[in-house]
Amino acid sequence: MRTYEIMFIVAPNAPDDEIDRIISQMEGVVRTAQGELINVERIGKRKLAYGIGKFAEGYYVLFNLKGNGELVKEFERRLKVTDTVIRYVTVRVDEALKRVEKMKTARSKKLRGKSADTQPEATASAL
Repeated sequence: MRTYEIMFIVAPNAPDDEIDRIISQMEGVVRTAQGELINVERIGKRKLAYGIGKFAEGYYVLFNLKGNGELVKEFERRLKVTDTVIRYVTVRVDEALKRVEKMKTARSKKLRGKSADTQPEATASAL
C-alpha cells in the first residue's frame, strides 16, 4: 500500500455539520476500500492564495492515508461530486518519506563517524 496526502478545501459558508458529514463520508470511503487512515487534520478556515470562484477563503482538511490507486480514485470522485468542496489535491508521499528516512540514517551515520573521530583526539590531548 502506498501513502497519500489528500487535502481539500470546503467553501467557507458551509456549516460545521456539513464539514463533519463530508469528513465522515471520506473516512467511510477509506474503510470500505480497506485503506488505512493515518490522520485527519482539520486545519481550519484560511485565506486562499488566490480567489476560487467567489471565495477568498476556505476550510482546509488534510487526510493522511495508506491505500491503493482505486481508493484514491474513489476518494477524488466523491470530492468532485460534492458541491461544497471547491478544490482538492492528492500527493503520493511514500517515496518522499523513504528519501527522508534514508537522509536521516546517512546523517546519523555521518555524525557517529565524526564523534568517533573526535573522541580519540580528545583523549589524546587530555593525556
